[in-house]
Amino acid sequence: DGVWSPVRDRLRPQSPPKFRHRTAWRAFVPATALDERWRAPMVNLWMGMDSHLVHYPIKGGALINIVAIVDDEWSEPGWSASGEPAEVLRRFARWSWAEAARDIVAAPQRWQKWALFERGKPAGGSGAVTLLGDAAHPMLPFLAQGGAMAIEDAAVLAASLADSDTNPAKALRAYERARRSRTAKVQKLARRQGRIYGQSGPEAVIR
Repeated sequence: DGVWSPVRDRLRPQSPPKFRHRTAWRAFVPATALDERWRAPMVNLWMGMDSHLVHYPIKGGALINIVAIVDDEWSEPGWSASGEPAEVLRRFARWSWAEAARDIVAAPQRWQKWALFERGKPAGGSGAVTLLGDAAHPMLPFLAQGGAMAIEDAAVLAASLADSDTNPAKALRAYERARRSRTAKVQKLARRQGRIYGQSGPEAVIR
């Protein structure tokens, strides 16, 4: 149930998720809406002052997924607030962004946005309850590994339960121990990558 997990809070009341002063915007467009060079099966990354843009084909090349992350003070919880196209385009001004990047940002007619939050070290469960994915170890999206960590969690959890089918609670604790170091490392690396992506001024030029 994600970074806002009420299950996690009931297991171990902790401080709430911490806002990281950035907003992620996401949209999908038909591949034909963009220049042909952006339809190749690869991830494209544009980096600017206090913001960056990622886009890549999905659904067998039929659509292009576009993600823009900008510095922001909008901090509402949730994953899918509607965003105005004009607002995100203003974040990619002509004086600081290539026209090709602006064309990509201008293509979608509908955007969704969510504020970026994170929590501390990975959390475990209790008794017959455990956590996986962003509920256990929410991480910033700058390594694009949140979903991958959830898939790894599921594989390790399944193996642990299969090895201890007479004692599920013991299997859950074994799964949590097995995942703690790995997910904490990826959380840390994503946080560091976010600092690199979010630079401005001379630091951005050096980057």
